[in-house]
Amino acid sequence: MYYDGTKLLSLKDINGNTPEIYICTTNRSAGKTTWFNRWFVKRFIEHGEKFMLLYRFDYELSDIADKFFKEIKTLFYPELNMKSKSMSRGVYHNLYLNEKHCGYAVAINKADNIKKLSHLFADTQRMLFDEFQSETNHYCPNELIKFQSIHTSVARGGGKQVRYVPVYMLANNVSLLNPYYTALNVSSRLSNAKFVRGDGFVIEQGFNQSVSDRQKETAFNRAFADSSYVKYSTENVYLNDNLAFIDRPHGKSNYLCTLKYDNVSYGIREYPEQGIIYCDKSFDNSYKFKITVDTADHDINYVMLKRNDVLLSTLRWFFEKGAFRFKDLQCKEAVLKCLSYT
Repeated sequence: MYYDGTKLLSLKDINGNTPEIYICTTNRSAGKTTWFNRWFVKRFIEHGEKFMLLYRFDYELSDIADKFFKEIKTLFYPELNMKSKSMSRGVYHNLYLNEKHCGYAVAINKADNIKKLSHLFADTQRMLFDEFQSETNHYCPNELIKFQSIHTSVARGGGKQVRYVPVYMLANNVSLLNPYYTALNVSSRLSNAKFVRGDGFVIEQGFNQSVSDRQKETAFNRAFADSSYVKYSTENVYLNDNLAFIDRPHGKSNYLCTLKYDNVSYGIREYPEQGIIYCDKSFDNSYKFKITVDTADHDINYVMLKRNDVLLSTLRWFFEKGAFRFKDLQCKEAVLKCLSYT
């Protein structure tokens, strides 16, 4: 009926080693947050293992004890109570289970402050980051760097230079192009896979059919049956991803240019027999025509798109005619960024 994380926790990474990043995504209301919240509390009760809760912005730390514990208290621990105490002017919160200190809650956008206080978190055994994918694409500036900084700050001390501190990341399927999947370079591997292993991480893409069926039966969701949000919440689909035109043409091609976006190079090719323009990550570094979208990728070998209005107009024409194809969503995002350039 509801999610069980036992299988995910048993997995080894692609090299046969114990992962330090566990990622779980499902359709909404499948029960993953309840399962992991309960498991974190259970580990503290039985083994005294303290934990850290990660949130994106510091305002999310308000009423943190209720956010984390209220549901599992009702379901599993009616005799227990959780309280929080704001520390260092709100930089982090201490969490207490029946007056016993059980862990911390911190915000990613306070990474610099957390770094200065890293010695306080040396007893953290594991970290939980719920809703790591944003439905509104609202992430912290440089979120990946700040996320890594916090983990580095926590995974030290206790007499060790580096400690093993696993991170458990939960979310609904919002976008294959979320910054975490992009950084792990797994976006193109996730479409139909239940489990994906990488170097240091494992990913589970779950789907709860009974929850999906019950959601579809509600009058509210029947009223919005054709809504992309209802499909996202009831089916195993990504809210913000349109998989149209993800395809690979065949035949002879002509290389047009190399496009650089977000420090990644892409090859743009024309398939004249099919009248198709295709983008993938296979590029010809010797080809002289290289373009970039913004100044962050600009160097002596690349010219800005503003100087190539003819090319830009041509690519837009092909796109508007439905004559573009992409290897994956990351390639599609790069081209869309290019075509939206003004």
